[in-house]
Amino acid sequence: MSKKRNKKAKKQLMKVQAKAKVKAGKWALLSVSDKKGLDDLAKGLRQLGFEIVSSGGTAKFLRESGIKVTEVSKLTKYPHMLDGRVKTLHPVIHGGILADQTNPEHLKELEKYGINPFQIVVCNLYPFEKVISKPEFEHAEAIENIDIGGPCMVRAAAKNHKSVAIVVDPDDYPKILEELKSEGKLLTETKEKLALKAFKHTRYYDSIIVQYLGSKYEGQREFPHNTEIFLEKIQDLRYGENPHQKAAFYREVQIGEGAMGSQVTRAKQLHGKELSFNNIVDMDAAWACANYFAETTIAIIKHTNPCGVARGKTVLEAYKKAFECDPVSAYGGIVACNRRIDEETAKEMSSLFVEVVIAPSYTPKALGILEQKKNLRVMEMGEKAMGRPFTGLDYKRVSGGLLLQDPDIAQLAVNDIKVVTKIEPSMEQMEDLFFAWGVAKHVKSNTIVLAKDGVAVGIGAGQMSRIEAADLAVRRSRSGIKGAVLASDAFFPFPDVVELAAKQGISAIIQPGGSKNDQKSIDAANEAGMAMVFTGRRHFKH
Repeated sequence: MSKKRNKKAKKQLMKVQAKAKVKAGKWALLSVSDKKGLDDLAKGLRQLGFEIVSSGGTAKFLRESGIKVTEVSKLTKYPHMLDGRVKTLHPVIHGGILADQTNPEHLKELEKYGINPFQIVVCNLYPFEKVISKPEFEHAEAIENIDIGGPCMVRAAAKNHKSVAIVVDPDDYPKILEELKSEGKLLTETKEKLALKAFKHTRYYDSIIVQYLGSKYEGQREFPHNTEIFLEKIQDLRYGENPHQKAAFYREVQIGEGAMGSQVTRAKQLHGKELSFNNIVDMDAAWACANYFAETTIAIIKHTNPCGVARGKTVLEAYKKAFECDPVSAYGGIVACNRRIDEETAKEMSSLFVEVVIAPSYTPKALGILEQKKNLRVMEMGEKAMGRPFTGLDYKRVSGGLLLQDPDIAQLAVNDIKVVTKIEPSMEQMEDLFFAWGVAKHVKSNTIVLAKDGVAVGIGAGQMSRIEAADLAVRRSRSGIKGAVLASDAFFPFPDVVELAAKQGISAIIQPGGSKNDQKSIDAANEAGMAMVFTGRRHFKH
């Protein structure tokens, strides 16, 4: 556009603005579900010369706070209709939101129909997520809390952010007022950021509705053609896996069955330094391992692998046994317990340097002892988390995409196993076999776990071949393994692991079976006088 035409357009705009009696920065539309900070915002806007337009509960709230409000119905000349379902869905409201206030033709049209343009729209939506998060609610209540007018206003203002500022977050109210006071208007950059935040707000709102209706109408259809993952930031982290990597901690937003399981994102930090990226990864692995077992269990984790796991009649007994599995690796590890930690256990723990302790709860004296260690992170999961594995989908990142799968939470039952040798395991051996199998599930593949009397006495993790994992488990065992049992996360391609176990005096083996060489392994076990059972299920962990 030439300078002459541009000058002419500006004159025309000023002429129309004057005729339409448009006063920039004088009209604000407020319609919110969350009233947090609203009275202070509205008072501040009034002091800056804004006329406040509102409806329903928002208007009532503002009037009760002594703030002058113009009802939406006064502008639209229509009452609230259909039990309040229709209030703001009207050209007088949306014309004032969507008009390009730099366009003379738009201003002419507003003047023609007596519509005042809004400079600010403040809106947040019906509490749909809050309703469906209640222990008990009616489906009709959830449907009624699907906001229609709110998202329309938010999206309209966000689209027209050149002319209108859209505010969806009460935490932004003070910054809005401060900028209006200091600058006399909201800056373009501010309106752009607010618009982006608004579109994220409505996208998230719609995603919760989709999740809810999907679980209601599609049941267990877990892998749709298109899917989205919505995350809520918990905190920024000092760095990622290594100091040169930036990182943050997020919570997956979930509803339904997946949200009911035990999640470390819900853990409460009672004491200690800020959690690191690696702390959180190891904490998750430790809690999953300890919480897998019904009996009192302690798991000590190092680099996501258990270096000590043990059951006990008491928490103290379980801790001492778990620590003895590998005292060297336990240094600087993560300790998880599936029971309340008592004073005696806390005293025993305090002699070892560990990064994190995580448990359902702590006695007051136990917490006092642990708090004496300045940097020790003490995490509380809550008693309700006990025995409730997280059931949400498992995601694995690959370059350019994600792999989704069901979580590996299946428990092994007696009816699931098949004895394939001449000798059957005794009841004591069977208990150890189930224990070793449960530990193996939480160890990186290839995995071999040796266990005896409810204690993991040797763990071989993350090896490239199964025989190497078996050899490592034997070498890492600190106590006598004669009479112990062996668990393998996958089948034996050759009988070499069975032969190694026989030389070490292993009494029984549990493995998935399914190899074309199964019979060779069975023959080797029979020859050595060992019992062996097949589960028909493997536990790869990559």
